Order: sequence, then structure tokens, then C-alpha cells
Amino acid sequence: MKIKQARRLESVSTYYFAKKLAEISDLNAQNEVQIINLGIGSPDLLPPKEVIDILKSSADDIDANKYQSYKGQPTLRSAFSKWYKSHFEVVIEQDTEILPLMGAKEGIMHIHMSLLNKGDEVLVPNPGYPAYRMTAALAGASTVYYDLKSKNGWLPDFNELSSKDLTKVKLMWINYPHMPTGACADLDFFRELVSFAKENEIIICHDNPYAFILNDNPISILQVEGARDWCVELVSLSKCYNMAGWRVGALVGHSNMINTVMKFKSNMDSGMYKPLQMAAAKALSMGQDWMDSLNHVYAKRKKIAQEIMNEIGGEYEENKAGMFVWAKIKNSTLNSAEFCDQILYGAKVFITPGHIFGSNGEGYVRISLCSDEKTLRSALERIRNNKKQ
Repeated sequence: MKIKQARRLESVSTYYFAKKLAEISDLNAQNEVQIINLGIGSPDLLPPKEVIDILKSSADDIDANKYQSYKGQPTLRSAFSKWYKSHFEVVIEQDTEILPLMGAKEGIMHIHMSLLNKGDEVLVPNPGYPAYRMTAALAGASTVYYDLKSKNGWLPDFNELSSKDLTKVKLMWINYPHMPTGACADLDFFRELVSFAKENEIIICHDNPYAFILNDNPISILQVEGARDWCVELVSLSKCYNMAGWRVGALVGHSNMINTVMKFKSNMDSGMYKPLQMAAAKALSMGQDWMDSLNHVYAKRKKIAQEIMNEIGGEYEENKAGMFVWAKIKNSTLNSAEFCDQILYGAKVFITPGHIFGSNGEGYVRISLCSDEKTLRSALERIRNNKKQ
């Protein structure tokens, strides 16, 4: 029996990393020398020991294996509320303005499915996270790209935005510290953005998973007065607490938005495993010492990643935030995909081509800091040795 895929899937493709990791797996099966993967931002470090201990002990709770509340445990919502107050001086009502999620990526899809109709448009950064466009397409909406460029510090140009026809635009995605470039925004930018949202009646969705990674000034868009009326924020424990596979995040914003997304989410799952929630609450209570220790590791790794960029002719900006090094390819006639494949097949090292993040990512490459110093040094040596051949 032949069954055709749903028409909505015609507007999306399989996620780049899903395809590339399958290719890398095949290469590893065929060759004795295994590929060094510097592509994905999946933390290799462990979460805090106290967090793992809570996960283990909570598994013995008498109600651990029951269905959980759709809106999450009060303990977890309280922890998110205290986290916002501690780090951003933002007061969040834990019962009405926080919705725990099974990862922030889930939130992107939920927001689109909750708010978008066919014919609606979504402003998406170029370059930016591919999931913004893909999930908007699955929801039946159209993507309108806005340019981010190095000369503007990878921030949007509000004059350029205002010149667009925004009559059908319902949502705008932003992400600072920015993935993949590592660029940061400040509160003055967020104030201008909130004014733009009010003027054009556009909901701003701030995807904020990298706030504390190699970033001296973590901020939330909700620090801006009046932001809650027009903005929501997604936060995640994946990067800051090394819990990517645990799938824990939250949507934070006005109660009306939380209730709307909750209506969709409650039809998609039956609550998060309670021990995960208890452990996540513990993670959110970790203080600055945890962040400092994590960033100490990433800072040392970043220096080696920059050496790799120097070796391949990549031109990067110093002191960018996040767990990646983003660099412009210099003195090469190859496009970013060809350039990265040349390194993959020649040096047996995988780095990410910039084109997957949008047309403004063409000519750039990205290295993840989610490998230890020894692995990064091995990658550097492989690339050097391959150049000599």
C-alpha cells in the first residue's frame, strides 16, 4: 500500500544535522579513523552532581511515574520564577506566566501552532536557527527573512524592517546571544524592538538559551518596561546546565500567551516526568559559581577552536558569546558546504557550513565548543597534517 506524505511536509526538509550525522555514521563504519565531530552544540559535560542526585532520588517517589500536571510542578515553576528574579531582576508570576516545556524547541513549534493561520507571516533572522522557518511552514505560515549582517553587529536594521510590508506579519523571532554568530544585544536594542512590536502589532519571540555561555552581560527582553505585553521568551537548561538530552525549558510571558499555548500543548503530551522536573528545579538554583566553572572550561576550548579557524583561514570576531566560534572563510573559491566537506573527507573533521542557517551564512563556518581540549587539539593536528599532504 502506497501512502503519500501529508502536503505540509512538502514545505520542509529533513533537519540538516539528521542527514549529516547519518553520513558521518556511514563514514565511521567504513573507515578505521573515526570522524571528529565539531558540528553540533550538544554539551559533553555533565550537569551538576546535585542535579543528578535529585533525579535519582526522585525516581523513588511514590507518584514519580504518574501523569504529571500539564503546566508543570509548582516546584519547577517556582524555581524558574526565582531564577528570573536572581539573574535578571524580573518578577514572574509562577502560576500564570511560566509554562515548563520539554525543551525550548518544542516551544517554537507550540507557539507557531497556537498562533498562526494559513496566510500569516513570520519574521525570521537570516542567518538563524533553521527550526524557526521549518515549524512556521508546518503551521501553514510563510517566512519573511530579515537580514543580519556583520557590519551591523548581526543586529536587525529597523529602517530595513520598517520598509517591508508587515501587514501579514504576526510573529518575529529573535535570538541573543545569537546562534550561530555569537552576537549579543543590549537593553537599548530590546527597548527599540519592543517599540517596533507595539507600533506594528507584532509578537516578539525571544529564543534565549545561550544567555550565560561566555557572556559577561546576560539579559532578558522581559527586563524592558512593557515587554510582557508584546514579547515572550524561551529559556532552556540544555546549554547552561548541560542538560540537552533531558529536554527541559520554559515559555515565559503574559498569562494570555501562556494560556493560549497551553491549549495546544495539553493536546500534545501528558506532562513531564516528575524526577526531571525536580532535578531541573535544583539546576536552576545553582549560583554564579556554577556558571563561572562552566565558562572557565569553554574559554579554554574556545582558544583551541580559534586556532583551528586560523589554520583553515577563518576570520572571526573576538569575545562573542555562546558555545560556538563563527568565522568567515577567506581565500577560498569553495562554498561553505564544499569547504566543510573538503575538511570532512580530507582531515576527518566535521565542522558546520554556514549556509544551513540562511543565505547570509554562506561563506561562513561554525565550530562547536562541545568537545574536550584533547579532542579539539586532535582535530587541529589532523587539519594541519592534511594540509601538508
